[in-house]
Amino acid sequence: MAAATGGCRPWRSLLLGLLGFVSAAAAAWDLTSLRCNFGNFCECDFRPDFQGLECDLAQHLAGQHLARALVVKALKAFVQDPAPTKPLVLSLHGWTGTGKSYVSSLLAHYLFRGGLRSPHVHHFSPIIHFPHHPSHMERYKKDLKSWVQGNLTVCSRSLFLFDEVDKLAPGLMEVLRPFLGSSWVVYGTNYRKAIFIFISNTGGEQINQVALEAWRSHREREEIRLQELEPVISRAVLDNPQHGFWHSGIMEEHLLDALVPFLPLQRHHVRHCVLNELAQLGLEPRDEVIQAVLDSTTYFPEDEQLFSSNGCKTVASRIGFFL
Repeated sequence: MAAATGGCRPWRSLLLGLLGFVSAAAAAWDLTSLRCNFGNFCECDFRPDFQGLECDLAQHLAGQHLARALVVKALKAFVQDPAPTKPLVLSLHGWTGTGKSYVSSLLAHYLFRGGLRSPHVHHFSPIIHFPHHPSHMERYKKDLKSWVQGNLTVCSRSLFLFDEVDKLAPGLMEVLRPFLGSSWVVYGTNYRKAIFIFISNTGGEQINQVALEAWRSHREREEIRLQELEPVISRAVLDNPQHGFWHSGIMEEHLLDALVPFLPLQRHHVRHCVLNELAQLGLEPRDEVIQAVLDSTTYFPEDEQLFSSNGCKTVASRIGFFL
């Protein structure tokens, strides 16, 4: 049976909204946003709904007990602090199709009244915003610094999403370092209530290996601890010269509040995604459709055939072939 959607927002519409938002032009600064510049009291359209967030994560985020718990805990602690000493900085890591982009879209939806289209939610993609690196590096640095500083001046309660950090030229992210630390003022900007989310596939292979070894040792997936994964993710980032954090003070100064691991998805997790997708389409679950999608998905390693090669990334498109 498909999971009931209850009061949670359908995940598919969130992802479609994220895709549309990436290509949107810079948001206009309205009068409400402008007033945020004159005091810390202003929350702009920041309206956190943790009950909705936890509901959606529980029903639709398959197989990610660590990510779910870590993200909710970090967000609650940060939002409930009336005077945080630094922005909240989360770095999401894992294999393709495991839910990183989905979680980032959920955060926008359940933290801001306007969701992904809020003027205070800002999404950066290397393909769209930084397509010509490294030849244009200095210009990109200047533009990125100006854009972040300008938007924080408008509203300190801003959310910045950086997708595919592993495809950003090393050095570009360094301009963000002053905004991520514990200083009270950066360039005259109040920034301590901002949230920065970095998304990357780096560390995915190492996370997969830890999950595989746990399975081979007959350990339950839920027994995998964050302490097992943090060191291997950090090492993967530090050893990857193509990653945006390579040789970065962001890592060296421990400005990331949490490394959030996304585990590889097994066959029953993909089934969960299929059921959710059918529910979003308003269709009853049909065993032959579910089985066809599962059988058409490739799995690894070659011997065990344990984890989906692309997570749930292609579930929606595959369903159409078998209806």
